[in-house]
Amino acid sequence: MAKTKTTYTGENVTDFINSYVDNEQKKADSFRLIELMQEWSSAEPKMWGPTIIGFGNYHYKYASGHEGNAPVLGFSPRRAAFSLYVYSDTERSKLLLAELGKFKMGKACIYVKRLSDINITALQELSRESINYINEHHECSCRKKQTN
Repeated sequence: MAKTKTTYTGENVTDFINSYVDNEQKKADSFRLIELMQEWSSAEPKMWGPTIIGFGNYHYKYASGHEGNAPVLGFSPRRAAFSLYVYSDTERSKLLLAELGKFKMGKACIYVKRLSDINITALQELSRESINYINEHHECSCRKKQTN
């Protein structure tokens, strides 16, 4: 079975942003996302794989038998757009997307060019919905810290 690349690496988050992100607005947005996701998740930012900044962790197991660990919330400041890992496929999340602003949807993530393109309150609610979903369906670090 293939080994997942999205694993905790121990690399320094600030060093990663300063060396990987070459646009000052994207750097500022990255540091703002860290503040927000840290507040929403009650977890410290950690590097997962080479380019994902994650908050908290949970264990997943698919029907196929594939299993692993992943961050509860996360993002990556990719060159074309931010990849936001804050979405769980729930009815409430689908409704919240209508309030988010300018974005593109991937299978498991939301792509945004800059934070000014989106509604931060809607992003917060999407993140909380995702935390609640993960808390309900997986073993996760969010169980101990969930306060909703």
